[in-house]
Amino acid sequence: MNLAIRTVAGVLLAVVPAALVVLWAHGAAGRLQEAETGVAPEPAVAIAAKADEDYCSADLKKILRRVLQSCGLLSAGSGRGCQPVEARNVATMDGSDFNALFLPMKKRGGIVQFDKDSAELDPQDRALVEDVFANKRGASYFFVVSRASPEGSTKHNRELSKERAEAVLGHLREKFQDANLDEQVGLLWLGEEYAQLDPTFCDWQRSGGASECEPKELNRSAFIAWIDCRL
Repeated sequence: MNLAIRTVAGVLLAVVPAALVVLWAHGAAGRLQEAETGVAPEPAVAIAAKADEDYCSADLKKILRRVLQSCGLLSAGSGRGCQPVEARNVATMDGSDFNALFLPMKKRGGIVQFDKDSAELDPQDRALVEDVFANKRGASYFFVVSRASPEGSTKHNRELSKERAEAVLGHLREKFQDANLDEQVGLLWLGEEYAQLDPTFCDWQRSGGASECEPKELNRSAFIAWIDCRL
């Protein structure tokens, strides 16, 4: 018995220090990367739990995590968001691939279509925002991805798409009076420069009329959807 105890103790004394060295080395590598680049190592993409929707691919989770960390959620009551160049860098993919990630969300999302050169919500726009937001079904994050059509200057369209995202957020605040709203809503404004929508999105739930589905009309918009993925 004493021999068995001594044997087990000897094995533990040999294995535990080795395991601690491996863990320390892994942590040190991460700290070194953060010190050199100023960016913490990105966590491994989680495997979809049973509660995840079917569209929660590894790529989508990776993008969502980057958006949440870099530009998505609100802080101290002041809206943060990503401008077009920043959004492209955060996504690290071209516009068509970025848009394709959201195609499976058709049943959960909507496209709020604004008038040309306007960031004002009309009654149809407000009704769509309210309907999509009310259909939370246990999701954690509500994304607003706004755009502008190519008319006008690049600078103007950046500002216009930002105003459109903020118009949606402003209406949500006014309508729902939700104390947790600022912890749930993420904003990206893409201007005319990144991830323009094409007619693939014409059959989505939209606030525009049936005939208002030319690319320029689709991109005077804000894409809205609850995201159910577990990150």
